[in-house]
Amino acid sequence: MFAIIETGGKQYRVEEGLELNVDLLKADAGDALSIDSVLLVDKDGDTKIGAPYVEGAKVECEVLGHLRGEKVVVFHKLSKKDSRKTQGHRQDYTKLKVNSITA
Repeated sequence: MFAIIETGGKQYRVEEGLELNVDLLKADAGDALSIDSVLLVDKDGDTKIGAPYVEGAKVECEVLGHLRGEKVVVFHKLSKKDSRKTQGHRQDYTKLKVNSITA
């Protein structure tokens, strides 16, 4: 059984027991989290597609913690101007573990 959920403007394919990193959520480590924005649920070939979300479907998750992604270096250079600018960015993530999928 798997589901496709939407969180943080992105879509993820999840199964029970899966651990995944999503954009930062306002939740503490150890909290239980319920995601209601389920786009698709498939159970043994029986597929339910939402318009836009499947009614009554939700994914129960547990927040394992928060982490930061790899550093991305942004370098701007204007040729013939002797102008340079270096900037870095690290994205914040929340690590989730999927406990159950209900349809």
